[in-house]
Amino acid sequence: MIQTAERVSQHDQSDNYVFQRSILAYHKAAEIVNGKVLELGTGMGYGIEIVAPKCDEFVTLDKHLPGIPFEELNNVRFLQQTFPPFSNVEDNYFDFVITFQVIEHMQDDHSFLKEIHRVLKPGGKVIVTTPNKPMSITRNPWHIREYFIQELKELMLAYYSSVDALGVFGDQVVENYYTKNKESVRRITRFDIFNLQHNLPRWALQIPYDILNRWNRKKLLTQNTQLTSGISMDNYTISNAKEGCYDLFYIATK
Repeated sequence: MIQTAERVSQHDQSDNYVFQRSILAYHKAAEIVNGKVLELGTGMGYGIEIVAPKCDEFVTLDKHLPGIPFEELNNVRFLQQTFPPFSNVEDNYFDFVITFQVIEHMQDDHSFLKEIHRVLKPGGKVIVTTPNKPMSITRNPWHIREYFIQELKELMLAYYSSVDALGVFGDQVVENYYTKNKESVRRITRFDIFNLQHNLPRWALQIPYDILNRWNRKKLLTQNTQLTSGISMDNYTISNAKEGCYDLFYIATK
């Protein structure tokens, strides 16, 4: 089966550029959260062991089982479901909701944010990460949409009293990888003379995209092993969102 590039793994070094950026979000969240915490979109599950120790109760939702033995953590509960809505989740229950690289997959992002609002306690916070649209090198057919900085802020302000708009930035090492990745993708997409990546429906592009994306990541690892493997979480920082950030990292309050 194809290892979709949408579910990055800590065990595949070709994913390291994305994985380190993803793991940073969990470590940052672990500095913020407490009490009862809900995660939407467990993914491979590598964030559970980072966040769960900071919580009294950690509930995590995904349509697939996580890839780690979460049963060993006695304050963790996994609910297998698609969403929204969230099944068997009480109103005004959670102190924090975290959802990383998920909102761009939601058919109805308004319903998604309203459901999060429903399950948060008054004063509770949601932490959202998603790609910064201008930094995407090519169309990702797994994403329903991507967001500009102000666009996501305005969307979240429709449901939350305040939004702290932050961004994930990379240093020169990250920039070097991003540049090589961009050059490599451009060499592939130059054959798309009919602009199929934007003209075909998403479903028709998903499998070809995954195959080419996975092939490209492994090629970059082979050609630039030290650069790819050498990127760590410390090569990324979080500060106020502005042009050039790779991801948006927003904290909204109910």
